[in-house]
Amino acid sequence: MTARPLEARVASLHCMVRPMVSGDVPAVMELERLGHSHPWSEAVFEDCFKANYRCRVLEIEGAIQGYTVVSYLADEAHLMNICVHPGQRGQGVGAFLLNAVVREARREACTQMILEVRASNEAAARLYLRSGFDEIGRRKGYYPGVSGREDALVMALRFT
Repeated sequence: MTARPLEARVASLHCMVRPMVSGDVPAVMELERLGHSHPWSEAVFEDCFKANYRCRVLEIEGAIQGYTVVSYLADEAHLMNICVHPGQRGQGVGAFLLNAVVREARREACTQMILEVRASNEAAARLYLRSGFDEIGRRKGYYPGVSGREDALVMALRFT
């Protein structure tokens, strides 16, 4: 993946993607509440500090502005959660963070990265498509919604 102009701008903002530590969870929880209609609990985040997970935060000028949680199983990386501060959306921050975890999965000899995204989350789906992901399926009623359940698009980025 080549850097796009927005990503180049993000890279110039003193950005750093680093491993998430337990002390980051309060800031991550705040982003989670701002970014998701049905946020994960603190216990779910704490449960992700295991060997087969890679939890990352994106800092911009020292403040956490995004995070990811990726599960690793055999040769597959599963992007479980990604979130960027609403004030940073549309500025390349999400693409910058996504590219960082994709590069990490490639370095760890994964053959693909998969994810689920709400069918209604068109902005995220466009980001994934621009980043090389393909829609490979749909999970009916996967996500809780305001009135009932919502489908998830299943997407994959194959590395081999």
